[in-house]
Formats: sequence, structure tokens, C-alpha cells
Amino acid sequence: MLQPCCWRPVLALPILSLLLLPTATATHDAIESAHREIWKRFIDRHGIMVDFTALDGTVALPSPDECRQGKPNALGWFQPIENGGMFTGIYIDAAIQRAIRTRDPADEKLARRLLDGLLLLNSVSEIKGFVARGVSSDGRSHFPMGSNDQTLPWFYGLWRFWRAPFATPDERDRIATRLRETADVIAANGWKMPAEQPFGTRGGFGGIGFDSTPRRLFVMKLMHEVTGEPRWQAMYRQDLETRDKTGNRPNLDICERGMVFHYDKTHNWTSCTAVAALRGLWELEEDPLIRAAFGRGLVASGQLAAECLPSAEHFDPAVGKAFENDWRKSMMPLWKPQSTEKEAEALAIAQLQAFMKVSPRRHAETAWIREPTAAAWIITLCPEKDLIQAHAPAIQAMAARYDYTQLHYCTFFWVEAAWERLEQLGLSAGSTETRRPSDQ
Repeated sequence: MLQPCCWRPVLALPILSLLLLPTATATHDAIESAHREIWKRFIDRHGIMVDFTALDGTVALPSPDECRQGKPNALGWFQPIENGGMFTGIYIDAAIQRAIRTRDPADEKLARRLLDGLLLLNSVSEIKGFVARGVSSDGRSHFPMGSNDQTLPWFYGLWRFWRAPFATPDERDRIATRLRETADVIAANGWKMPAEQPFGTRGGFGGIGFDSTPRRLFVMKLMHEVTGEPRWQAMYRQDLETRDKTGNRPNLDICERGMVFHYDKTHNWTSCTAVAALRGLWELEEDPLIRAAFGRGLVASGQLAAECLPSAEHFDPAVGKAFENDWRKSMMPLWKPQSTEKEAEALAIAQLQAFMKVSPRRHAETAWIREPTAAAWIITLCPEKDLIQAHAPAIQAMAARYDYTQLHYCTFFWVEAAWERLEQLGLSAGSTETRRPSDQ
């Protein structure tokens, strides 16, 4: 039987929070520095986040011909427009929260730029339901395969803007239309992500497990809210009770268990999208027992993510300093045509190994910045304020630790998303009031 949401207090704070904590001014200045660098170097002219740049903002974009030919690989992995759908869809949450907090039209304008970017990613292909990873210099050319990791944040980001208090009726209508068109195609496709030929599909939400179940349920639930169509609610309620292949665990139990790591020691940076879906489910669900189960899943996810916060201490800007902005030098000598997803993935992995030899900075930033900052955001998605408060000092110490002007990868952006949620709860450094948590 479902029970109300509860959790065991975290008695031992992460090691990072026991270090000398930064002043409120230092933490605030660090967040503002991160914000400036994101908009200075990592948001392209279309409102889409790119993965990496040189420190002067130079981006080695794949050309339109390279995108069409699957160069460096047809998946689009490990080049600058690899994760536009994913990162933009997550970062718009931070932009919206900031605009709500500041009530500054300039911040609303930035959020709208990201909205434009998300809508563009879903309009550049003739394949309905396709969400591109990013676009080339012509503003349209793209790689033929997206993924579930790109598509779920696309849904999440548009839904967040649709709910934003400053969204106009026209914007809400545009978003609703695009969400309906895309969700209908994906659902009819067995929850597989459409891809361009010769690949057909690539990834999906159709599995049973934490990487699929919350995402699929969330899309159903948000579509019911946005469209008001009863069919989405009926699909959602039926799916909640669907059991795994053993017949033992309904999908609701998978959500209640929360985040799990299954393909690497940790992968907060990809699992955070499933946690965001779970957060959306918690906000949307009206049944108190089901909502409590989602809440327990968020608490479990936050507790697991918190174990990764101290890894930020391993980042040493003097180690692994070499960075190569031109991915072509090491990756393109290995290129060959690909006709299947498996061929593209094998090529991409070999190319990554070659790229890492000349650009060890990638590992330093992805391991010791990408993982702990994504973990920080996961913690702040938890509905239990006491748990977030227990880890707020560690999150703030981590945020103040990095020099954002010297980072090549955008994957520190989660610190701003986490900070905005701490601000919302009155838990950021220097907060003088406690605010009621918002469902926005």
C-alpha cells in the first residue's frame, strides 16, 4: 500500500560541505559568472546550447555537408552540436526560474531565445516527431539521429515555458501544437524516437526501467494537462499499473524506487532527465498516494545524487589542461560511411578515444564538473526541503569552486539551474527569507 512521502534525515553532510564555505557574495558572483559565460559562449544565434567552445567563443561547427554525410559520425557524438535538445531543454528551466525571480524583461527575453531554439530543433526535418541535436551554420542542417535523452528535455523545456507566468497566449498555443504533433507520432511509433533514413528510429521511452518509465508517463501526463484530451490520462493510468516482464513490479514502483545507475558508475548527467520527468509527474499528480510515491522516488534520487557532490574536489584546472577545439584533427581520420546505428556507435567510440588523447581536458570537465553539477540539480528537484537544505552548503561550495571563464564545456550549466531552485526555497547563500516552493 502506498504511504505518504517520507525520508530518513541525512546525518552526515557531504565532505565538500565541511570545507570552508564561500561567502554569500562569492557564491552569488560565481553564479553570475556562470550565467555570463553561458550566454557569451554557449548559446548559439538560434537559442540552442552547444557542447564546447574555445575560451574566446570559437565553435568548430560541423558543416552542412558533414552533417549530411554523418561526419564525424551519424550519431553526432562528441562534436559541438551533440546535445542541443537535451541541454537547452534543461537549461530553459533555469532561465524561466531566473525570469520569474527577477521579473526583468531582459531575462524573459533570454528564456524566449531558448524557446525559439527548442522549436527550431523540431522543425528542421521532414520526419515528423524528430528532435534534432543541433544545427549547422546554415541553421537547418543536422545529424540524422536524435535520442530519448534529447527528446525528453525537449518536452520538459516546452512544458516549463507553457506553464511560465509570462508565456503569452500565442506562445502557449504554438507550444501546445508542437507538443501534440510530436507526442502523437512518438506514441503511435511505440514510443520510439523517429530518425532519418537509413536509420528509421533511434532510442525511445518504451522500455520498463527508470530511464524509460518516468519519461513516458510524464509525456502522457503533460499532454493531458496541455491538451485536456482524456485519452492521455487513460493511457497514463493504465501505464502506471503495467508490470515488468516478471509480472512483479508495476511502473509506479519503478518511479517510487527512483534513480539507478546501470551503464556506468554514475551518470547523473543523463539520468537527471528522468528525474526531471519524475518531478513533473509529482507536480501534476492529484492523487495523494500516487504523488507520495513519486515524492519518494525523488528523495531516493536526491540521496543517490548527493553521493557524487564531493567528486567536484577532484577537478584540478592544472591537470588535463590540454584542450583541442578542432575535433576534426583526431576524429576524421577514422571516419567511414555508416548505414546502421551500431556502425555509427562503434565509429564514435573509436573517435572519442582518439580525441581524448589530444584533448584530456574533456575527461577532467565531464568527470569532475558535469557529474557533480548535474547531481546538484537532481537534489534540488526533491520535494523535501530538509533534504535540499542538508546539501545546500555543498552545492554552494561547489558552485563557487570553478572558474567558469576557463571552462571549455557547457556542462556546468546545472549549477545555475540548482541555484535558482535554492533561491526559490530561500536556501541560497545570503537568503533572508524562506519562499514557498513553486510548482513552476
